[in-house]
Amino acid sequence: MADDAAAPEGELSKSTATEETSSAAEPEAGGSEVSDAVVTDEVADGEGSVDDDEATEAEAPAAPAKSPMSHVRLATIAGLVAVVALAGLTGWLGFRAYKSHQADEQQKLFLQVGRQGALNLTTIDWQHADADVQRILDSATGTFYDDFQKRAQPFVEVVKQAQSKSVGTIAEAGLESETNDGAQVLVAVTVKTSNAGAPEQQPRAWRMRISVQKVGDEAKVSNVEFVP
Repeated sequence: MADDAAAPEGELSKSTATEETSSAAEPEAGGSEVSDAVVTDEVADGEGSVDDDEATEAEAPAAPAKSPMSHVRLATIAGLVAVVALAGLTGWLGFRAYKSHQADEQQKLFLQVGRQGALNLTTIDWQHADADVQRILDSATGTFYDDFQKRAQPFVEVVKQAQSKSVGTIAEAGLESETNDGAQVLVAVTVKTSNAGAPEQQPRAWRMRISVQKVGDEAKVSNVEFVP
């Protein structure tokens, strides 16, 4: 203490300076320790938070990855598509072929009925005239049937009295026109006729337009015209 008193004013003794320095340094050291503790706690908290998130992500089930479609499956699908397309094409072609065949068969039917109708009308023998006339009626329909039936009996009587015999030969026949349920057939026919008064006659050429009408699954003659 004597030294402190002896020292000039404004100057401190070394001991006093040392004590003051020590007193000033202690709070700073304490603050540094508190700061370090806070930082350490925050780092620890942060590390714990990261660990918790990572643990949560690890616990969550991973979304299944979409595996790419295999070549075998692609080939199978392409094969099925090709089979379906081929089946559709085959069915369409089959239907076209069926319709074409059906149309051909119908044309053949109309043509055959027209030819046979012309033969029935031009081939009549007085010895079995009734059967010949009945054959014409069996193959007829519509107005032609009605008209010919009215004249059938007088016609048979005339043929028998004249002892007439005629034989028709088809020279040519073809479809002139056609609808869904009928057709017109042009027929060129050569007819040889004989009777009691003239046993030998020159053949005559006739052209006939025969209308054919569908009746159910059959076709019959519905009209007959002679054309030049």
